[in-house]
Amino acid sequence: MFWNEKIETMPRDELAALQGERLRKIVAYVYERVPFYKEKFDQMGLKPDDIRGVEDLGRLPFTKKTDLRDTYPFGMFAVPREELIRIHASSGTTGKPTVVGYTRDDLQVWAEVCARCFALSGARPGDMFQNAYGYGLFTGGLGMHYGAEYMGISVIPVSGGNTARQIMILQDFQPDVMACTPSYALTLADRLLEEGVNPADLRVRVFILGAEPWTEEMRAELEEKLQVDAVNIYGLSEIIGPGVSNECIEAKDGMHIMEDHFLPEIINPDTGEPMPEGEVGELVFTTLTKQALPLIRYRTGDLCSITYEKCKCGRTHARMSRILGRADDMLIVRGVNVFPSQIESALLNIEHIAPHYCLVLSREEHLDVMEVQVEVTDEFFREVGDEVFSGHAMEIVEEVRELENIVRTRLRETLGLNARVKLLGPGEAPRSQGGKLKRVIDNRVLK
Repeated sequence: MFWNEKIETMPRDELAALQGERLRKIVAYVYERVPFYKEKFDQMGLKPDDIRGVEDLGRLPFTKKTDLRDTYPFGMFAVPREELIRIHASSGTTGKPTVVGYTRDDLQVWAEVCARCFALSGARPGDMFQNAYGYGLFTGGLGMHYGAEYMGISVIPVSGGNTARQIMILQDFQPDVMACTPSYALTLADRLLEEGVNPADLRVRVFILGAEPWTEEMRAELEEKLQVDAVNIYGLSEIIGPGVSNECIEAKDGMHIMEDHFLPEIINPDTGEPMPEGEVGELVFTTLTKQALPLIRYRTGDLCSITYEKCKCGRTHARMSRILGRADDMLIVRGVNVFPSQIESALLNIEHIAPHYCLVLSREEHLDVMEVQVEVTDEFFREVGDEVFSGHAMEIVEEVRELENIVRTRLRETLGLNARVKLLGPGEAPRSQGGKLKRVIDNRVLK
């Protein structure tokens, strides 16, 4: 099923012409309305009229996540605050969120691209949708919500978590479509089987999964346990939220990018030079129609490849592979962006804590588990005794317990995630053979 068949099957030459027209307009728009871009263009000696079409895209400057952080909260917006209809935010690198905004027209575009994602996933008007993405500043829940309603799908806005309630609704309401993270879908699958629920007794036929990396092995396990189709959706708050791309249920072979709204590139993350079709590089987007927060050549940090080959489903828009890694040090933990620098920021100025830590990631029952191992100061170590840290103490002394709670609370406030905390003695944080601290140990195995 198509949602907008004319656009989704548009010949590549016509699509390129449409992209070129919209690119010229958005370049002129940001030059006039966003001081950040005017300054960039002027420094390069570049005028909006110099951009004639997609072939000139490489002449434009890149935009990075740090640019959004440096202009926090509204410095990158192209419209006055009074014209904003909604504001969302995602986690930032220093505890400050990355702020994004939407005009009324932006929300309409968002609903349109998310409706296309539902169509790609095999959903139809008249279906019922159980939305287990989080609502709030995170863009996932509301983006999918409005896309489903725009398509004519009934929405159950359950939000994330509360597995018992999710299962009750799956059984009692009998939705046709569900969306959540892939790890949470596996949690649901295992709980259903534990409770003796036969997936064949449920009406749900497709899970739309995103916000964290997953593999073909996870897809196979999910589809077998739940007896559903599982498709991949991709988005990021800075570009629009969910709805940037989505797999089609017919092929499940790459996510179709909504190219009439988001112009993609793949570049070498070290040189910025374009990569050949099919080669892995950093994904870059230029928004072609956004009003509140238009972005030129935004470096996502995500590594993937792109193919422009027509899909068996009949769509002509480019397809991006699964995200294969990151060009920076960002991690995705339970759908939340986490930078090691955030950990450092959270730990600074906590009394008795040294600036030596290691973030250890693992997976338990398909869920990400984050443990922050951090050294205490020499002074604190001498006060409480080394037996507390060597594991010989029968009980953790009160001072250690209190310090762990302080660190745990500070991390939760900064990251928006619960983390386990392990206090280490001086010099005990993991180090390489050269003595360099290992900031991240990722033991997660996707299966």
